[in-house]
Amino acid sequence: MKPEEMRAAGLLAARTFADTLSRVEQVHHAVAARAFALTAPASVPARVVHDGIATGVYAAIRGAGLAAGLAANELVVAATASARPIGSTPRSNLALAVLNATLGDELADQGSPLAIPMAVRGARADVAPRRETLEDTFPKATSKLAVFVHGLGETEESWRLHADGYDGATESTYGSRLAQDLGYTPVFLRYNTGLHISENGRRLTTLLDDVTAAWPAPVAEVILVGHSMGGLVARSACHYAQQRSHSWVSTLRHVFYLGSPHLGAGLEQWVGHLSGVLAKLNESRPLASVLDRRSAGIKDLRAGYLLDEHWHDAGLRPKSPGGDVPLIPWANHYAVSATVTTSRRNPLGRLVGDLLVQPASARGGSRRGGHIPFPAEHMRHFGGLHHFRLLNHPAVYAAIREWLDSTSSLRTEVGSTLVPV
Repeated sequence: MKPEEMRAAGLLAARTFADTLSRVEQVHHAVAARAFALTAPASVPARVVHDGIATGVYAAIRGAGLAAGLAANELVVAATASARPIGSTPRSNLALAVLNATLGDELADQGSPLAIPMAVRGARADVAPRRETLEDTFPKATSKLAVFVHGLGETEESWRLHADGYDGATESTYGSRLAQDLGYTPVFLRYNTGLHISENGRRLTTLLDDVTAAWPAPVAEVILVGHSMGGLVARSACHYAQQRSHSWVSTLRHVFYLGSPHLGAGLEQWVGHLSGVLAKLNESRPLASVLDRRSAGIKDLRAGYLLDEHWHDAGLRPKSPGGDVPLIPWANHYAVSATVTTSRRNPLGRLVGDLLVQPASARGGSRRGGHIPFPAEHMRHFGGLHHFRLLNHPAVYAAIREWLDSTSSLRTEVGSTLVPV
């Protein structure tokens, strides 16, 4: 980890400690105020003493914690910092991704070196969109690019889930198989999932413009594969690319949405409701403020906000705006959903979906508006899978391969995991 990254991590830890202590203090004072109110005015002297002591104690603890944290951080920076950037190992890469998912918008606003920039990744390092660096990273670059956009709190390495468990291969991912079977060059991205989806959409379209312009071979075809939030970022990027006449979008041929919450994610909707309930009482209002610190990217998942105007008007938009953003007409679009139950018609399956996204949202279908017109033949549902199995599963790949190559002998019937549309 670089010195500036370690220093930023220490500052963030110290600030988080202070903020958390402040919330505890607010709850303490709210509970005490209600208790003293029951015995007022006789309890006024005791309350004055209590409030003075409590405030002083919390201030002392907060100051001592901040000082100790900052001092320890500087010592660690001086003693152990190296030139290796954070994210250069699997654990630190994932930890950084989770941090950005939670507080990524704040980190970006502060200019923190811990804020992840959107970039092509190779060997756990950012790859600059220049001809020479792309040639070094992709020595066998073809004219067909398969761009992989991960989901919330994930990294470019998330697509390797169970990569050593399929086909007896040591590295079996959608990217490696598309390269072997159909000649695509897999391009994996990493980005700050705590930012608004619309912000990441704009960054993605700019990055793809730069990458395709500097690509070592003439680009004839681009496909996008998005998991969860990544599918929403892909849709947002397509909109902004078309709006701004970016050249790469003219080569877009296929977009795959794997468990993407087009009409919103149930868990975020539940958390938003809980936050509103907690905010109604003085005693629980500080807890609501803690919940409300979740990142802009997470909040956008409430209804699948893709554009700036969606989240700007979020308080006035009771339904999902997913249907407001048309799909790029010259590309094929495919929606993949999953449930932990074998059948998506199972009441439990309809309720919990793949544990994070309900099948109706992943398929873009709603009786309350916001419908997304995926053709029936471009939808697949997989039973018995949770959300993260969609990142790398042979049945899902078989569907992708079948859609891309209609002459393929592969079928999506793998075991009992496929549930007919």
